[in-house]
Amino acid sequence: MGLKRAEAPGTGAVADLPAPGEADQAIDWVEALQSGDTALRRTAAATLAGRAAACPLLCAQLETETDPSVRTALFNSVVMIGGPDAAEGLMPLLRSEDPQLRNAAIEAMAEMPDAVAPCIERLLDDEDPDVRIFTVNILGMLRHPRVQDWLMQVLAHDPDVNTVATAIDALAEAGDSDALPALAIAAQRFAGNPFIEFAASVARERIEAP
Repeated sequence: MGLKRAEAPGTGAVADLPAPGEADQAIDWVEALQSGDTALRRTAAATLAGRAAACPLLCAQLETETDPSVRTALFNSVVMIGGPDAAEGLMPLLRSEDPQLRNAAIEAMAEMPDAVAPCIERLLDDEDPDVRIFTVNILGMLRHPRVQDWLMQVLAHDPDVNTVATAIDALAEAGDSDALPALAIAAQRFAGNPFIEFAASVARERIEAP
């Protein structure tokens, strides 16, 4: 049978999931995604990669999935689907207490620059400094033309020293001469903090190096 009309967990909205191909007509992949059979969950996660409406289901499953191979399949499918639903669905994982899940979410979001870009400002304004740090980690891997601007914004305005330090490290790797004034601002904002002063100095030297 084809996929059922499934209610996306946590949304209250009904997703019209497209029917699978002839080869898997006998399997309800939505139910399989929550099966006690690890291999079946993994197959379901991979199969649903072609169904954009399944993205909320895949992201919700990530919050409870414990098997590494199924997690990998889930993340791969979410990235393949991409788009706003994928970015929004992965954002809550930045608050996870599971470092492996959280780091995988950071890596996955970094692979979706166009989908993630509209979320960056909101994430950088989050009240939780850890979320802001993880967002800077995403920026360190994100291939997007606004990455340096976002990092300089952190240097100029973020009140958390660890978030600023993480942004300085990211600029040291990928910044150009336009970032030098922001580094000076950060050093001035945290004057007397030897770590920030040292990190800003190292970043400046790397950027200015021929």
